[in-house]
Amino acid sequence: MLKDRITGAKALMRALQAEGVKTIFGYPGGSIMPVYDALFDYTRGEKKCFDHILVRHEQGATHAAEGYARVSGEVGVALVTSGPGVTNTLTGIADAMLDSTPIVVIAGQVAISALGTDAFQEVDLVGVSQPISKWSYQIRHAEDVAWAVSRAFYIARSGRPGPVVLDFARNAQVEEIDYNPERIDFIRSYVPYPKLDSEAVRQAAELINNAKKPLALVGQGVELGNAQSELKHFLEKADIPAGRTMLGLSALPSNHPLNVGMLGMHGNYAVNLKEQECDVLIAIGMRFSDRVTGNLKTYAKQAKIIHLDIDKSEIDKNVKTDVAVVADCKESLPAITELINKGDHKEWRDSFKPLDEKERKKVIEPAIHPKDGLLLMGEVVNAVAEKAPDDAVLVTDVGQNQLFATRYFKYHHKRSICTSGGLGTMGYGMPAAIGATFAAPERCVCCFMGDGGFQMCIEELGTIMEQKSPVKMIVMNNNYLGNVRQWQDMFWLRRKSFTKMMNPDYSLIAKGYGIAYEAVTDRKDLSAAVERMLNTDGPFILECAIKEEDNVLPMTPPGMNVNEMMLEI
Repeated sequence: MLKDRITGAKALMRALQAEGVKTIFGYPGGSIMPVYDALFDYTRGEKKCFDHILVRHEQGATHAAEGYARVSGEVGVALVTSGPGVTNTLTGIADAMLDSTPIVVIAGQVAISALGTDAFQEVDLVGVSQPISKWSYQIRHAEDVAWAVSRAFYIARSGRPGPVVLDFARNAQVEEIDYNPERIDFIRSYVPYPKLDSEAVRQAAELINNAKKPLALVGQGVELGNAQSELKHFLEKADIPAGRTMLGLSALPSNHPLNVGMLGMHGNYAVNLKEQECDVLIAIGMRFSDRVTGNLKTYAKQAKIIHLDIDKSEIDKNVKTDVAVVADCKESLPAITELINKGDHKEWRDSFKPLDEKERKKVIEPAIHPKDGLLLMGEVVNAVAEKAPDDAVLVTDVGQNQLFATRYFKYHHKRSICTSGGLGTMGYGMPAAIGATFAAPERCVCCFMGDGGFQMCIEELGTIMEQKSPVKMIVMNNNYLGNVRQWQDMFWLRRKSFTKMMNPDYSLIAKGYGIAYEAVTDRKDLSAAVERMLNTDGPFILECAIKEEDNVLPMTPPGMNVNEMMLEI
């Protein structure tokens, strides 16, 4: 084999190139400086093969990598230094772990001769990241670079995806080696794609064929497995209504006739109530989060449970299953579809309609078409959703903005939603939206944030300014940490303990960053302002003054049964 003597830092460049990496989100520092020196030649001139996006905070690098991964379907990459540089990424790593997002975080580390001496900016990265990552490994010698990078990307993207951390010792970055490419596609004892059990498939099909009131619960696993068309074929053949988790919202188009809404604490009324009435419940690529199930002691006890998931550890973890089909849903869904009969559940599907109408009258219409008063979050989201292109990507921060946005946005294409589900990370929205614009530069990226989350990663406006990232930022400003305020009003005797916000003048901040800005305080100005935002090239901040006590409804109070949803407070 032809050998080429290069440094470990240059070996990293070649290994990343071999993995098809195009975009890196990063922030340099002392312990990663040899890598950044090598990166210099790979980001310009004839050798250019990477775009490096200089973020303003390392947490932003991981969230941007997440947004990139969620929209592109590829592995997102973050590059940072040691010590505080990498500890700043831990929130993003944990977020990616809980939401099964494939990212690789590469961090500098002190030389192995200094390990354990409390050297400047030394931290036990493998120790602190192992519990919140899919794999964490320290590269101690340059000869291990190609192997470690290939293994990292294989683990991150295969099976149930997730974050991988590489701790790159400084001596390994500068050592010279004879570079040999590596390609890892097998790891002993690691089985990312379990073998499909034909007997489980048969049992699942039998339950579905005998069901009178089947209900499918669609999770992000369908998106991760690129099984959107397989899902539609399955649902349409069996004539099964389907609810979607928050992270699975774009796995099935909003206007599909079998879509019956969003599951969960703030999901749609009918589908949550019908979980307690169905006779067969088919969970597809979802983990039965507590935000979906409510009180587990009473959840869907009348139903036979079929659980399709690639990760065996999810089976029976929260909800006891009758049939478990452990496999990639891109393989399991067609296998089940082949064995099921052509279904007709019109009477069952029609039974959702009165409940849908009840929610429409009591909640949806007042939220998106209020007749008077201050602006509401629902009408702002609806105004953007009606005018945004069909292939628009929704990115949200966390809180009321997230719940309103996910409820009222429209999903027409796959991979159209980026939001922090499992960890609920405030500050996620803006950097994730930056990543989304690099993943799909041809798509419109609409990022909804509250005034609290907007300020958590506000420094990333600098990244947007420098990159001219065309993020359409909708800041729904109610001068509160709105979701906590709503819970304080409902469950804590209206004692608003430190949820009131004093906010800056966002127009001056936008001006400082050279980003187009407009404020809306009256609903008569909303539609035109949204049009101007969407028609403006480059980034835009649309600040909307929201009624302070705007509440997200429906709501299943924590610990209550899933069918005990409140339509009003």
